[in-house]
Amino acid sequence: MILFRPARLLLGSLLLATPLLANQALAEAEPPRQLHVQAEATLSVVPNLATLSARLWERTPALSQEEESGGDPEALREARERLETRAGELIRTLEAAGLERDAISAGSLAVQPERLAGSRLENGEREILVRTRLERPLRVQVDDLAQLPDLLDALTEAGVNALDGVAYDLADRDAATDEALVKALEKARHKGALMADTLGISLGAVASVSETRMPVFQPRMLAMAADARESAPQAEYRPGTIDIEAGVSVSWDIE
Repeated sequence: MILFRPARLLLGSLLLATPLLANQALAEAEPPRQLHVQAEATLSVVPNLATLSARLWERTPALSQEEESGGDPEALREARERLETRAGELIRTLEAAGLERDAISAGSLAVQPERLAGSRLENGEREILVRTRLERPLRVQVDDLAQLPDLLDALTEAGVNALDGVAYDLADRDAATDEALVKALEKARHKGALMADTLGISLGAVASVSETRMPVFQPRMLAMAADARESAPQAEYRPGTIDIEAGVSVSWDIE
């Protein structure tokens, strides 16, 4: 009989442990009692910053393709001098309109060849003319949007070749995106409380929180006339609003 006692003890332990393991497995199999809510919010903000984009360019005289094959350093130098002179005059004009020098950014010089159709030759084909275009982009940052109409007029009067548009922006993007996220969270909390009150349940602690849509800020772009010399810019001076969307998912334990 002594030989069988360890086996009986082992069997008894297994019989006692089996209900405990079964209850534990059953508890793990049961899904948690939770309330899940998703919410999205849109924050409309008025821009307080604008960036104006314009371009200046000069061209060398158009020559036949054969004459231009070796290039014309003198013509290039003269075109560049004219361009730099115009850029300097434009910057002084903008400063006279009330803009700080560090708000004006003149980009690097771009040089590119251009081909034109010339007069018709004796063989019936058109002569190919070649010239070189030297271009400098200009970006102007405007902190006071009330200055924008005067600055656009100043650019036009200064003879910029192209006004590419206005990008409305915010000086503090992070504050705006944070506010949009808070708004989404508040909406989720309101929806959760409304659903719990309607269903007659009590909410416990927050079980999980995640973003379903990260707040994304997109500057508001406004196009303008492509060629400032040919037509006046049809600008929309009112900045309107910029929409920032945010989304969240929140889960509460049900008590």
